[in-house]
Amino acid sequence: MLKNYLLVAYRNLLRHKGFSFINIAGLALGITACLLIGLFVADELQYDRFMPDGERVYRVATQNSKNGELERVSFGSPMFAPTLQQELPEVEQAVRLMSLQSKLLFRSADGKLLYQEDGFVADPTVFSVLQVPFRYGTPAQALTDPRAIVLSEQMAEQFFGPGNPIGRELKLDTSTFRVTGVLQNQNLKFHLNMNFVTLLTPAAIGVPEARMKSWGWRQFQTYAKLRPGTDPAAVEAKFQRYLVDKVKPQLKSDQHLDYTVFLQPLHQVYLHSADFKINFIRHGNITYVRALGIIAGAILLIACFNFVNLATAKSMQRAKEVGIRKTIGASQRQLMLQFLAETLLLTLLSVVLATVLTGLLLPYLNVFTAKQMSFNLLQNPVLLAVLLGLTVLVGLGAGFYPALVLASFKPVKVLKSAVVTDGLFGRVQWLRHGLIVVQFALSVFLIVSAIVVFRQVAFLHNKDLGFNKDQIMFFPMRGDNMTRNYQAFQHELEQAPGVASASIGYGFPGDIFAGDGIEVPVNGEMKEFSVTQLLVDYHYVPTLGLKLVAGRNFSEAYKSDPGHAFIINETAVRVLGFPSPDKAVGQTMQWKVWNDRNPDSVKVGKVIGVVQDFNYKSLYDQVEPTVLQIFPEANWKVAVKLKGDVAAGVASVKQVWAKFSPDNPIEFRFMDDNFDEMYRAEDKLQTLLFAFTGVAIFVGCLGLFGLATYAAERRKKEIGIRKVLGADVLTIVGLLSKEFLVLVAVATLLAFPAAWLALSRWLQDFAYRIDMPLWAFAAAGLLAAAVAFLTVGYQAVRAATANPIKNLRVD
Repeated sequence: MLKNYLLVAYRNLLRHKGFSFINIAGLALGITACLLIGLFVADELQYDRFMPDGERVYRVATQNSKNGELERVSFGSPMFAPTLQQELPEVEQAVRLMSLQSKLLFRSADGKLLYQEDGFVADPTVFSVLQVPFRYGTPAQALTDPRAIVLSEQMAEQFFGPGNPIGRELKLDTSTFRVTGVLQNQNLKFHLNMNFVTLLTPAAIGVPEARMKSWGWRQFQTYAKLRPGTDPAAVEAKFQRYLVDKVKPQLKSDQHLDYTVFLQPLHQVYLHSADFKINFIRHGNITYVRALGIIAGAILLIACFNFVNLATAKSMQRAKEVGIRKTIGASQRQLMLQFLAETLLLTLLSVVLATVLTGLLLPYLNVFTAKQMSFNLLQNPVLLAVLLGLTVLVGLGAGFYPALVLASFKPVKVLKSAVVTDGLFGRVQWLRHGLIVVQFALSVFLIVSAIVVFRQVAFLHNKDLGFNKDQIMFFPMRGDNMTRNYQAFQHELEQAPGVASASIGYGFPGDIFAGDGIEVPVNGEMKEFSVTQLLVDYHYVPTLGLKLVAGRNFSEAYKSDPGHAFIINETAVRVLGFPSPDKAVGQTMQWKVWNDRNPDSVKVGKVIGVVQDFNYKSLYDQVEPTVLQIFPEANWKVAVKLKGDVAAGVASVKQVWAKFSPDNPIEFRFMDDNFDEMYRAEDKLQTLLFAFTGVAIFVGCLGLFGLATYAAERRKKEIGIRKVLGADVLTIVGLLSKEFLVLVAVATLLAFPAAWLALSRWLQDFAYRIDMPLWAFAAAGLLAAAVAFLTVGYQAVRAATANPIKNLRVD
């Protein structure tokens, strides 16, 4: 019986080649898109799932209200971990990590010299909480010595080649480290990209012992492993009560205990941290993962709806076949099994074709997403089971209703060649119309989304940021000679050919910044405000092209500027309570100096200028109150504004660098590249949206083309009669197209509200965003109508220009 079902199904496929091709191609494209997105989503969901006891590990993060908005930060105080372990018995272990945030230059014994990034200093028990697998060495003993270093597999191979490097040495500046462990973390889905880890000590990060007891200094990632059965919400509340009741009353005002803590489950860190303001980890975005999952489901639904539509449309041509088979004794069950067998065969062919397409396209997706996803059915039985399940689910789900329709035909009526309009088949037209509406509603939704995302991404890349980021290269200073003689280095840079200006400081746009408090007099008392500190020099403002709206820039002509002058931005004028930029000039401010020799020293000065607001962070963030001041002790990075030929300017900078730091190779980036990097996820979302929107429209058009072909075929005698009676081509094209265009119009009206709500919510994530473009909705509707008209119109024109004699010939 099964053999007979399959044989008949095979013959029907060959008999109706056009419809079979459209069905198989549409379903294959839908399944391919679904598989590719599914592989990406599955890969994103795997982060941190490898870790034993990972369900008991939490990151201790902080949040506070800043300028009226809730701000979440992944960093906490160096006191979090020891306090959690000592004061809360529910905590089994707690550890701290600190990101080194910059590339460091390592030297091996054989003279190999390489910059390495993604470095951390950590507590000795870090690998007991974050149980990253080791390839060489023992986790418990890896960080017991201040000169111990744990390397990633990649870094170990770069310096020592394959094999066990335990006991080998690496030199960093004047310190020598001994390799005590190698992480097995190549291709490991871990949110911390650990390239090297050394022991956390005050000396390792260059701070006094007393600073490690600060509650206001939030620079550490803290992870806590709770005891089995512990309620994390109870631990979170208990720790917060401890801070309020025991810690805050003992602190000085400069400790800034203005935050609350919360525990973030380890399994949520990677995908649920995109909105953290300071977040030096590898992370994805759960919003984009969900959006792609919805797109995958939408494309698969469109493909399945195509199948149902085409199968039910084709069913009338098989009405006599059903009548004859019922007359000679076939039961409804047997007929349903026959038609389901045909559906399953079509689906199986589509899945096979989709599997081939997925294998061909996956390498390109891996390059695009910088992942290493695999699609090997022999090595992954789960994936094979998913494909088989998808075949059965799609085959039965898409084929059940058409099979039920076909099997329900009454033989007396169909054998009389009567048009079957009663019963179940009479409702098929409404089903087809409903499915077309859903298909095009999903397509219109995707078109609007693609347009709005494109506009927002273009806005992110092209918005005037309030400064000139073009042709600015920046890099950290290296070596004692350069650091000691930074003024001479800067002077020679500015004299070099191709260099317009150079600035040395801490806090360039697109880089890392310092947050601190600034005090101003309010009603006769000093009040502290949280601000961003940009530690600059005399050349910072002209190098970046900042615009002064009041006052003056720092000047070497004023000897008091380094110790007693501040420049603020327009937002700071408002937040600090000054009436206007002009009236802010001359106001008194004071800052508790970062000075380990004298922690109580205070810098008192005047506001000498106000700069126009500029976006030194991404456009996800509002411009914050910002203070610029000269503070040479924090000099770290150099920004060089080039002029003329960029290559020649870079060569000039390299020559000056070699004079001051010959033992350290220069490594630089361009500022505009840093800002482009901020929106890499949005760029990729835009590309994926355009690609999959195109797939959705194409798959929908395949089905519409098939339905239009069927409609023209079904009405060919009517078209012939109309032509004989004098109807022209445009009239007939309009007649055949009108039904489909009405359905597209209904779909468009249904899609608009959903698209508006979804895109408005997405745009809310950006502090700076476009207004919702109303024309995008009109354009999406017109595009959908145009696509439908061209698809249907092609068949309509063919039918309208056919010889009416052939159409009126008796079959």
